[in-house]
Amino acid sequence: MLAKVKSGAVLGVDGLLVDVEVDISRGLPIFTTVGLAEGAVRESKERVKAAIKNSGYEFPSRRITINLAPADLKKAGTGYDLPIAIGILAAAEILPPEKTANWCLIGELSLDGGLRPTPGILPMVLAARQAGAAAVMVPKANAAEAAMVQGIPLLAVDSLGEAVDIIKGLREAPALEVAPAAAAARQYEVDFAEVRGQEYTKRALEIAAAGHHNILMQGPPGSGKTMLARRLPTILPELSFEEALETTKIYSVAGELQPGSGLVQARPFRAPHHTVSEAGLIGGGSLPRPGQVSLAHHGILFLDELPEFRKNVLEGLRQPLEDGHVTIARAQQSLLFPAGFMLVAALNPCPCGHYPGNETHECTCTPAQIQRYRHRLSGPLLDRIDLYLEVKAVKFDEMSDQRPAESSAAIRRRVAAAHEIQRRRFPRRKTSFYNSRMKPGDLDRCCRVDDHSRRLLEEAVRRFGLSARAYHRILKIARTIADLAGSAELTSNHVAEAIQYRRLEIK
Repeated sequence: MLAKVKSGAVLGVDGLLVDVEVDISRGLPIFTTVGLAEGAVRESKERVKAAIKNSGYEFPSRRITINLAPADLKKAGTGYDLPIAIGILAAAEILPPEKTANWCLIGELSLDGGLRPTPGILPMVLAARQAGAAAVMVPKANAAEAAMVQGIPLLAVDSLGEAVDIIKGLREAPALEVAPAAAAARQYEVDFAEVRGQEYTKRALEIAAAGHHNILMQGPPGSGKTMLARRLPTILPELSFEEALETTKIYSVAGELQPGSGLVQARPFRAPHHTVSEAGLIGGGSLPRPGQVSLAHHGILFLDELPEFRKNVLEGLRQPLEDGHVTIARAQQSLLFPAGFMLVAALNPCPCGHYPGNETHECTCTPAQIQRYRHRLSGPLLDRIDLYLEVKAVKFDEMSDQRPAESSAAIRRRVAAAHEIQRRRFPRRKTSFYNSRMKPGDLDRCCRVDDHSRRLLEEAVRRFGLSARAYHRILKIARTIADLAGSAELTSNHVAEAIQYRRLEIK
């Protein structure tokens, strides 16, 4: 007998429905799975067989064929266990096949019939709603994640036996109705009020946060580069619901959501080690998964000791920095992963960190060593960084100053006000309204300069040898500075401050 159920798959960070067709016919007891099933899917036959038997049902000793359609799409993961088991029970007439035909079932089975959490639930439930599925059944551990999708009946179960009873009508299972949690004011363990001195650097970080600009900090060891970077999330506004939902999809696909957790409400802060591989940072693999640049979407990617990263890994940043997404191309398909992150990078001026030296620390590097160190960063990569900062060592008077510095909350209010100005400027862009994402046409409309500002820009292009991309980035930074000041027009003061943050190369 033939039975059909539905399940889900993930393509990039988007979900799609998969038809699970189960046929039980006469013949030797063979269990065959077709439809480009990867290893974990092929192994499901052992889990399903044990789960059915240990749940108290008879496993058919006949020829069983499982077809996962569409057949030209690779099927990976363990979420097909539950739909295959229900399909077998329906084909064996233990369950009424007509009741399961339009249900979407997702979940990994343990040998005793229990259900384990499955990654990628959120995009699959979204796909089921879009396709008009009658209901979605997921493991209870994924209930909070699935409940973020409204407009479709959601059922959360603990075991195969519970799922069977619900389908048979022997057990009442009210639809899961858990509204997404409202964003609450987050409490941070660190604060900019703890930072002594570094007023110039804090101002640049505020501008970067207000316009979502990439920033690079160069300075000697102990000057506070890492400390400042780790406090940057404390001045970023809370995620909007659209941003949080998009971020949660990525974390769900990557399997980084903790069981029982729902909407991701904190802006991501990812700080991979310099030994990270290209696939780990950018994304990819034999079964493509999001990398660190995608996990930092709507948040911050912090790369400490930037020249220590492998050159091919750093060069892979060029596309996501420019486009806001990563394209993973394979022979059969191309996948797109969102990567709208803010890059924060830190490095020393030389291998020992003390170039050009001073009365307390003498640089011990040779000119050749310094040159090799600096040349690890290519010009095209540096050209995609908006603000360049020279972070100097804090003097004793500043370190010992007991007067409280400005708090993160005060800075965050100004940043949030600037974000609101940009959101009103580009009302149709739900999550990409930042000044750093302005297109050339937007610059003509939003970044008009007077004659004095034009002369400043001309001198900067001539003196620093700036590219067209760098020129446009100066205008975007100036627009952000004007937004922080609440100014509708760009003035020469805004342009002059933007120019001082821009350098073509590491000096």
